[in-house]
Amino acid sequence: SPEDDDRKVRRREKNRVAAQRSRKKQTQKADKLHEEYECLEQENTMLRREIGKLTEELKHLTEALKEHEKMCPLLLCPLNFVPVPPRPDPVAGCLPR
Repeated sequence: SPEDDDRKVRRREKNRVAAQRSRKKQTQKADKLHEEYECLEQENTMLRREIGKLTEELKHLTEALKEHEKMCPLLLCPLNFVPVPPRPDPVAGCLPR
């Protein structure tokens, strides 16, 4: 009947609009996730650079400390001699894997 046909047309139109809205929402969500991903990638890159710089600084400071310990009068004087236990390598535990 014409009323049924009219109902079908309205339902189809309503469904089409809802599907369009759903696709638009899905696209917006994907765009937002992509932007978030890009930001996190940039932050990750910055943090990796910072880790590299800090690792280098740690190596230099560890070397400077080793050189200082070779010449430190407090460590060389037999009267003040207190055995210094060996320290674990501080660089080994900090390197990214």
